[in-house]
Amino acid sequence: MIVRHNLGSAFGIPIGEGREFDVEGIRIAVFRSRNGSIYATQALCPHKEGSLADGLLGGSTLVCPFHAWRFELKTGQAIQGDCDIKTFPVELDDNGNVILTLA
Repeated sequence: MIVRHNLGSAFGIPIGEGREFDVEGIRIAVFRSRNGSIYATQALCPHKEGSLADGLLGGSTLVCPFHAWRFELKTGQAIQGDCDIKTFPVELDDNGNVILTLA
């Protein structure tokens, strides 16, 4: 079953930063890039479980705050490191709310 979750206004996530949400017991990091794009990934780095929401965001690239592993936010693919991260479908609705889809 596909379930859509309204995580609230995108304005709750500062531009160039991420915030962590608990959705159905799943910890998810949501990012708002400087160009206005929204991304959602697993909340913890697969390496040392660093909080990805606290990472550095540059375009669609995320750098883990613990050991500088780098990930492509669109796909979750590791740019530097040996593990990919899980991504989740996310979009903005007409009112500027972040809508996350879980299957």
